[in-house]
Amino acid sequence: MGEQQHVKFPQEVIDEYAALGVDVVAMFSAGHLGNRMGVQIVEASADRVVGTMPVEGNTQPYGLLHGGASAVLAETLGSVGSMLHGGSTKIAVGVDLNCTHHRGARSGLVTGVATPVHRGRSTATYEIVITDENDKRVCTARLTCLLRDAPATAG
Repeated sequence: MGEQQHVKFPQEVIDEYAALGVDVVAMFSAGHLGNRMGVQIVEASADRVVGTMPVEGNTQPYGLLHGGASAVLAETLGSVGSMLHGGSTKIAVGVDLNCTHHRGARSGLVTGVATPVHRGRSTATYEIVITDENDKRVCTARLTCLLRDAPATAG
């Protein structure tokens, strides 16, 4: 669960990180939490990040998709976009996340699409729209990340 084998990255991103000896697919994955929740990143660029997450296993006691699960999907997608915007010399750190939950989802997959609202030198903000399998909006989120200088690598 959570393997990122089929992610589409722009070739220039792959080349930039390969030159540094970094596996871009692993670096821009859903991470440990996202993996446990079944988050799959399908497409990733600074302009658009798309990912899915199953509802099953991510519900609250009433059987609806947990709002916190939507927040995990949103923060994952917005963070990946911010990291890709910042490039290999920056790291993205989330500083503000807000989510509006519009409707419940009881089954299937939800899909999140993150698009930039602002991409600056020190911050990046993404809007993330999460929809169900019927293309009904489940959640709208906004994530702002601080872009910090990446630590120098030894060697």
